[in-house]
Amino acid sequence: HAVVCSHTGNYMIFFPSYRMLDDILERYMELYGTDGVEILQQSPSMQEKEREDFLERFESENTGTLLGFCVMGEFFAEGIDLIGERLVGAVIVGTGLPQVSYEREILKQFYDRKKENGFDYAYRFPGMNKVLQSAGRVIRTKEDRGVILLLDERFCLPDYTGLFPREWEEYVVVTGGELGRFWKSFGGDRGESVAKGRRGQQSLGGQRGQSNFELAAHKVLSAQALSPAAVL
Repeated sequence: HAVVCSHTGNYMIFFPSYRMLDDILERYMELYGTDGVEILQQSPSMQEKEREDFLERFESENTGTLLGFCVMGEFFAEGIDLIGERLVGAVIVGTGLPQVSYEREILKQFYDRKKENGFDYAYRFPGMNKVLQSAGRVIRTKEDRGVILLLDERFCLPDYTGLFPREWEEYVVVTGGELGRFWKSFGGDRGESVAKGRRGQQSLGGQRGQSNFELAAHKVLSAQALSPAAVL
């Protein structure tokens, strides 16, 4: 909601699962309703035509704000191009860790026996791949600019910051109320902004006791300086 209030535009919000998507969307609607915002929701049963209709709503001529609630690792997180004002921001909720499974535990044990960090190979690396894929929807050309918010306190840990791309090395920690000033700070540039989450003042949890988040915003190199490999 802090993002919506800070800058009008089209956003995608990525969750690690459909269950969390449903829970957070329900809570969001209880707290804020539509409030002048159009909301779209990805479903696991979407057919090709429904996906096309979903993406067609992300028009650069939109005068209001559009929120697309999506799932990491699914169709809208991979291989779509929403250039320019068609997508001005992505909100990534969680680190994308896959669920514990028998196969992943075997992989973890394999690398542990080799004196390497098995958790990295079985869980952390696959999760960060999903995060980077989702974040990469924002900056698709040299002219694009946008904001990426990573909402999870674990993104502040060295185990995760060490996996950030070179273009994410500098970041600025802001609260939700400071997001508007953050947008203005690079309003004349053509740059990418990234944010990561820490415990703080913003919350969708309410009485359900979910963790609070402080938004950490990160302004990186101008998009003109991004190499093709960095445009995820």
